Amino acid sequence: MLRTKMLRVLLLWLVFPTLIYAAEQPGKLNPQKQIAPIDRIVAVVNDDVITRHELNEHLETVTRQLQKQGTALPAPEAMEKQILERMIIDTLQAQFAKETGVHVDDTQLDKALQSIAQENKFASLAEFRERLAKDGVDFKKFREEIRSEIISTRLREREVDSKLVISDGEIDNYLATQAKLPGKGEEYQLAHILVLVPEQASAEKIQASRVRAGQALARLQDGADFAQVAAEFSDAKDAMQGGNLGMRPADRIPALFLEALQKMHTGEISPVLRSPNGFHILKLIDKRSKDSTVVISQTHARHILIKTSELVPESEAKSRLMEIKQRIEEGADFADQAKHYSEDGSAAQGGDLGWLSPGDTVPEFEKAMDALKVGQISGVVQSGFGWHLIQVIERRTADVSIEQKKQQARLAIRGFKSEEAYQDWLRQLRDRAYVEYHLDQKN
Repeated sequence: MLRTKMLRVLLLWLVFPTLIYAAEQPGKLNPQKQIAPIDRIVAVVNDDVITRHELNEHLETVTRQLQKQGTALPAPEAMEKQILERMIIDTLQAQFAKETGVHVDDTQLDKALQSIAQENKFASLAEFRERLAKDGVDFKKFREEIRSEIISTRLREREVDSKLVISDGEIDNYLATQAKLPGKGEEYQLAHILVLVPEQASAEKIQASRVRAGQALARLQDGADFAQVAAEFSDAKDAMQGGNLGMRPADRIPALFLEALQKMHTGEISPVLRSPNGFHILKLIDKRSKDSTVVISQTHARHILIKTSELVPESEAKSRLMEIKQRIEEGADFADQAKHYSEDGSAAQGGDLGWLSPGDTVPEFEKAMDALKVGQISGVVQSGFGWHLIQVIERRTADVSIEQKKQQARLAIRGFKSEEAYQDWLRQLRDRAYVEYHLDQKN
């Protein structure tokens, strides 16, 4: 069954010829009445559509962001196509989320907005809302964009991150490789342009991507602003933020990138680099030495997880976990409840996750865990994996050890694998979709 949005646009298509006919026969209409311009379709995405009005709104938002950053605007046609492609991907993710039962209710969304306001040093959500209004940002649209971002994150955690497998052999090989690399005690701030190569691409498509990357490099060598070129050419999600990846330690940078960065001075641009998922261009913004001694706080925790699925909606999973929490509060043993009911791999160990370092768990879990006192049990906590009940067993402060280095290596490998797997997943989502373009149509 077609969605409301599709029905609305189909109705516009049916009405449109009538308006043309009436406009060509002025005697048929009241001459004092104006015919309002009608919206039109710029893309069909399965059973949804993207309209010219929606595309224009996104163009205005991105233009405002780039101007605020002081970034020169890309060519209008290129920018329009880039934004439309991102809107298509966002639409496909929203469709998949709806089909598989992933959603964010208003209560969860309000909590997220409160956190964003606090992180930006606003006393209240109302104050944050006023600031957005002053900057010309419609709060309702901003609110829905945040909802979409949360849904996208949960999809990635469920469909990609939760399925990643990292072997001990991969960790050992990674550490051995890093030990041989120069500059392993360095941190690099870099920006990045990615031109994707489609999955199972033909030689012609690979060449087209190589040419596009070469065009981007030529623009940079002619003195164009990196952020502007990234906004125009890059297929990475951070393209409209200038491709800035922030400051990263050497052990969190792919060997391909690190090898190029070793030969570069601050401000320099790399040649085009080839990886399995596409062509890359790097800019080294800054470099600094990293202190090799790191003291971290670790938490020994356990949890109970109830997963959501097409058969188990969020409300049911949450209700089941609240019943488990009540039994524990009435005297039931946490470990026994985890063994019987938890749907995580740690269930056999009574939900014991061992010693956790910052970054070992998803942000929602880590934030809730960090807020607990030793022995305290959390309320029900939602993440992309489902609903959790968390208990902190003990805490300690520790120097970086071999085990910690291995964990850092695991995180680095996971980061590389996650990004590549996510891009593959998006390509598969895109390849399975029906997409029809009408961007170049004038009527």
